Amino acid sequence: MTQGWKRWPVVLAMFACAATMAADGKAQKADTAPMRRETFALDYVVQADGTYVETRESTIKLLKEPGVDYMRQVTVGYSTSTEAVEVLEAYTRKADGRRVDVPKDNYQKSVEGGEGDGNPAFSDRTTLTVVYPDLEVGDTVGLKYRTTVKTPIFDDRFSTVEAFDEARYEGDVRVRIDAPESMQPRWKAWGLKESRNALQDDRRVVEWTWQNRAPVESERKDWSVYSFGDSPSLLYSTFQDNAQIAQAYGVRALPKAVPDDRIRKLADEIAKGKQGERDVAHALYDWVATNIRYAGNCIGLGAVVPRDTTFVLDNRMGDCKDHATLLQALLTAKGIESRQALVNASSSYTLPEVPVVSMVNHVINYLPGLDLYVDSTSDSTPFGSLPPNVAGKPVLLVGGPVAVSKTPAHADERNVHKVDVTMKIAADGSVDGTMSAQFGGMFAEMTRASLRNIDEETRKDLVSKMFQGHTAKGNIAWPDAKPLLDTHSLTADFQVEQLLPVPGAFPVRPPMYVPRPIESLAAQESDTAHPSACVGATFEETYRLEFAEGMQVIAVPPAVTLDGPALRYVATTTRAGNVVTIHRLLEDRAKGPICSAAFNADYAAQLKKVRANVQAQLVYATKE
Repeated sequence: MTQGWKRWPVVLAMFACAATMAADGKAQKADTAPMRRETFALDYVVQADGTYVETRESTIKLLKEPGVDYMRQVTVGYSTSTEAVEVLEAYTRKADGRRVDVPKDNYQKSVEGGEGDGNPAFSDRTTLTVVYPDLEVGDTVGLKYRTTVKTPIFDDRFSTVEAFDEARYEGDVRVRIDAPESMQPRWKAWGLKESRNALQDDRRVVEWTWQNRAPVESERKDWSVYSFGDSPSLLYSTFQDNAQIAQAYGVRALPKAVPDDRIRKLADEIAKGKQGERDVAHALYDWVATNIRYAGNCIGLGAVVPRDTTFVLDNRMGDCKDHATLLQALLTAKGIESRQALVNASSSYTLPEVPVVSMVNHVINYLPGLDLYVDSTSDSTPFGSLPPNVAGKPVLLVGGPVAVSKTPAHADERNVHKVDVTMKIAADGSVDGTMSAQFGGMFAEMTRASLRNIDEETRKDLVSKMFQGHTAKGNIAWPDAKPLLDTHSLTADFQVEQLLPVPGAFPVRPPMYVPRPIESLAAQESDTAHPSACVGATFEETYRLEFAEGMQVIAVPPAVTLDGPALRYVATTTRAGNVVTIHRLLEDRAKGPICSAAFNADYAAQLKKVRANVQAQLVYATKE
């Protein structure tokens, strides 16, 4: 169950740049938390055109000095062009009951903008900071502020996700949403009590409450697969289905993908000499992926509306929507059909029954003629592959007949990690060795990404740096790492003086850096009670260790054969005089994108045995 990407603990709304309150903090054990939230009230009043007013009110009790330090400043962020924020109350309730209001002079506003009269390129965010004076342990910090959304993300629509952490103390939580009945709101809650559901003056008012005064720290280790219901949460939407989300996005995005003369000229230049749809599409994808760097867009509706292709080309930057829109324009210019596809790039592998915008927080491209998905925001993923975090997931296709489809799972058979090492060990512990490595699939992508920008001077010093603390020399070399390919390799030779103690012992492992040695894989901890995101792979390592005359090998790692549902592992050791050859083969049988808890349990049990084998030491000494 190879972990090829970082795990995200919750589903994040990355599509939109919503107003946030820094004081929400992180969950901690109840008995160690520096502060706790005694009350939290969240109110939405939604209008039929999709605009709304959001009011947040909270009181936080300061229990320890770190909590005092954390709450001295509370910051609220919002979009200058589409939102307005007003602090309604900011105060401290002292332990003796006195209320101390924060003076207006303690408010600090910072606005991001362009130079002079120019527009900002990345963000028009305003941050409003409230500085609380004279805080001490035992105080309660109160804050109430109102965000008025003047321009909705999507016209005539509203959706939100609210989630809470059972590992964090919550006194009294209340969420209320007031929206026109004509918008046909839908919702579903897990763990929250629906305390009110009323129709008043053609408006539907729904209220939920929750308390968590006895928080329980989660024993879950892996949150790479998240489903609503895994924690107290609420989905609320006026979208009737996911097709409406795709249609709403397409209204603003697709006109940006119409090619102009500049796009047509660029497409011709990039595709010059290429024949056939696949080769042309490959060239266009590589160009966008390697020439347009990723940069977020938090300018007003930039959260859901791509920039103009002219801006993206002029500045060689853009977010996921910009990448997908530019690539679609280039493909269209060459007569290749493509569609943008909305997908969740976080930890959700299903679309909830209540359609919420933030559940599709990333944009990629689909090429129907090749039946191929591509993600040009990744500057290391080859054409024809997808980053693991968007593989095997449902997508909403934009333009044409809206359809819910699915990206293919990661091609596990391409994930190969092979290392061959030869070392001659002198009587004083000095080592003269070589290493070669071949990588496929995700390991090739990782290696290319890490080596791509290493210059010649840095490369010449790599061997000495890898053996820092010893006198070492040698050379490490690799083919050009810049092309986006799913294979890669490297070779190295090294001479290190007195690297090993004599007599001594060591676990047999690659002497130089490789992305995923078997020892590293065996050291990972699996969550045996929950499903997890996973990909399969094959690992192979061969070591030929030749000891000098006058030395003797006393003990070697044992041979092991494991063959179960989760993995197959075969380790052999042979001895011929003073030459020891160790061969290890591990086949990770994970079939992604999700591995079940039962699979993880078997994987963990087998991996424990692998760990014992790779940690077994080779023991040697001088002959008496």
